[in-house]
Amino acid sequence: MTRLPGSTYRLQLSADQTFADAAALTGYLDRLGIGALYASPLLESTAGSTHGYDVTDPTRVSGERGGEQGLRSLLGTLREHGLTMLIDIVPNHVGVAKPAENPWWWDVLTHGEASRWAGHFDVDWGAGPILLPVLDADEEKALTELSVTDGELRYYEHRFPVAPGTGEGTAQEVHDRQHYRLVSWRRGAAELTYRRFFDVSDLAAVRVEDPAVFADAHRTVLDLVRSDDTIVGLRVDHPDGLSDPGGYARRLRAELGPGRWLLVEKILGVGEELPISWPVDGTTGYEALREVCGVLVDPDGAGLLTQFAAEHTGEKRSAHAVEDDGRHLVVREVLVAEVRRIADAFRAGPGADSGTTGLDLADVAAEDLHDAVAELLCGFPVYRSYLTPEITEGRAAADTAVAVARTRRPDLAAVLGALHSGLVREPGSDYATRLQQTSGMVTAKGVEDTAFYRYNRLVALNEVGGDPARFGVTPGEFHTGLARREAGRSRTMTSLSTHDTKRSEDVRARLAVLAERPASWAAKVREWSVRHPLPDRSLELLAWQSLVGAWPIPADRLAGYLGKAAKEAKLVTSHIDAVAEVDEAVAAWPGQVLADTELVAEIEAFVAEIAEPGWSNSLAQKLLQMAGPGVPDVYQGTELFEYSLVDPDNRRPVDWDARRAILERLDTGEQPPVDGGGAAKLLVTSATARLRRFRPELFSGYGRVDAQGTAAEHAVAFSRGGGALVAVATRLPEGLARRGGWGDTRLPLPGGFDDWHDMIANRPVDGPAPALSDLLSRYPVALLVRPA
Repeated sequence: MTRLPGSTYRLQLSADQTFADAAALTGYLDRLGIGALYASPLLESTAGSTHGYDVTDPTRVSGERGGEQGLRSLLGTLREHGLTMLIDIVPNHVGVAKPAENPWWWDVLTHGEASRWAGHFDVDWGAGPILLPVLDADEEKALTELSVTDGELRYYEHRFPVAPGTGEGTAQEVHDRQHYRLVSWRRGAAELTYRRFFDVSDLAAVRVEDPAVFADAHRTVLDLVRSDDTIVGLRVDHPDGLSDPGGYARRLRAELGPGRWLLVEKILGVGEELPISWPVDGTTGYEALREVCGVLVDPDGAGLLTQFAAEHTGEKRSAHAVEDDGRHLVVREVLVAEVRRIADAFRAGPGADSGTTGLDLADVAAEDLHDAVAELLCGFPVYRSYLTPEITEGRAAADTAVAVARTRRPDLAAVLGALHSGLVREPGSDYATRLQQTSGMVTAKGVEDTAFYRYNRLVALNEVGGDPARFGVTPGEFHTGLARREAGRSRTMTSLSTHDTKRSEDVRARLAVLAERPASWAAKVREWSVRHPLPDRSLELLAWQSLVGAWPIPADRLAGYLGKAAKEAKLVTSHIDAVAEVDEAVAAWPGQVLADTELVAEIEAFVAEIAEPGWSNSLAQKLLQMAGPGVPDVYQGTELFEYSLVDPDNRRPVDWDARRAILERLDTGEQPPVDGGGAAKLLVTSATARLRRFRPELFSGYGRVDAQGTAAEHAVAFSRGGGALVAVATRLPEGLARRGGWGDTRLPLPGGFDDWHDMIANRPVDGPAPALSDLLSRYPVALLVRPA
């Protein structure tokens, strides 16, 4: 079995950060102690893509990033430094925003169902020509603006192929002969005839369940893996969108062999585990993010913050109710085409057999069947079930979904019962497959991309993989989670920040302090909101938290974030139905706030009050993640304090020279203060990463270590390596300061040994039960190790 890296470092590759740039960083990553470069998708993608998830040609390495030669050179540099590479792959979809850049899609648009690649895409060929929602809202006018140029159909910058023998006549006549139809962008939600990634029409789903499609889509990546042992494994994007994620994982594992590292980007609900039939090593670690951040949130702040949010918005609603609203909005307005296609599949499949489902569909109105499908999709307690003819994992989720749906729509109980029966009795049907693929889309768009922008009592909890209804994580739950991870999937990845997180780990760490001072925070927001209101009261809660969480932040960055947040919330404006006056007010708000010098002084004073406990939380998060079970990932730049919001804000350029310089100073023995420069975080990161890389035996096993004394609740600690390593972090630092510090609190260390050394403060530890007032006097965290 492949030896795993001690840690990974996520790098976003693009035309602005190429393979050559990554090679130039390898020496720094080596000195930092990182074991593997974790690369974003590296196959050919849409020109100018900053993320690579819009692969346009899975048979070629990205030319913008440096091509195959550049990749081979990078692998050689990694190998020279003893590092490996983890590659991110995208099996669910390809980018079709610019058809000419995607040879498969271009051929399908040219030849229709006769194309060699037609079966590679999930197209409803029975619905007529492929609908491409690219025209302006006034479709009739837009069609008069088409032209035929160089043998292609053009609509401004958009280019489309012309089928052989169909290029004569007016542009409109040429258009009407094609295997596709250009339609208004507004028609995509309800009328799209190909499966897509969530609600993104520019990403067309591919049918990797077909062995031939799997082979074509994976040949280049698998050839790379097989030809170079420097590639330690693969990370699979969005497996929930596949028709059979478990079957896909088994096929990919067979191609990789048993030794390679295989991770899936899978969001697990609280208490949910990966299906046991998936031969994967784990996830990308959102569940660890929830636990590590959550244990630093004061549960005593829940009451006041909940009350204040209700007062400020005028609505007293639970997180689950807001999530339910989000799901229903999505099936009603965003994923209408997907719901329609599921209903059609049910009528054409097992739903048509009254002996199987107990329902005569001839008696069911189309609207009722559509509503029942939508309601069932909204009832899933997790992203999806994984029912197949061979494996019935996820049956409980399906049972819960129908029970929830019946409580909301008892008038559709019989139809819902038939839908449930069709799912569990014929899980391999087209209907059941599409239902399961779509339920994850409903949750992602309805919860992550709607409710998480609406339910804003404490947005540190509104994170991918999180559950805002649960106000933090108790120490007991935290230790149970880490112990289960070590026992069950110790080869999984753990994360704090990713390219998909709503806000960086350090923003969440600072915002967690608000739970320790809810009254003062509520008073500030009441006052500030009167002076600078926004068009939506819920958005105000989010805006003020975002402002102090990411402070200092320029107006343009905050305006970009709030504009996206307002549209995702879909309360007063949206991507589909933008309200100009609302968008203008939101865009102007950051500039108005930052131009108010008196208010800026107040914000600076408030941030200064929460900065130090925020830094303490940041260091605690980083140590608990880096030392805990699983393989920790460091997202690019977050080895220093890094205050970013959702993408694209979290893809801004990183100051590598500053990080190199700080690391060099640390290597001369500098013990930096805990301040805004962030050197203390780089110290924690490098000390733990180096230990993981060079003494991996210390990072097996798991044991809870409890402090003793009056402030014991403010310490969270665990042991590893059979008791030879102990990590301890400060918890709820404001409360600790209010009680006057650690007092008599001590940390009894495993085995009663007294030859411990703190790798972060670089000093010996005083005795087998050191006083936390001494142990944590220099830094709010400590990493204790006994000699080898």
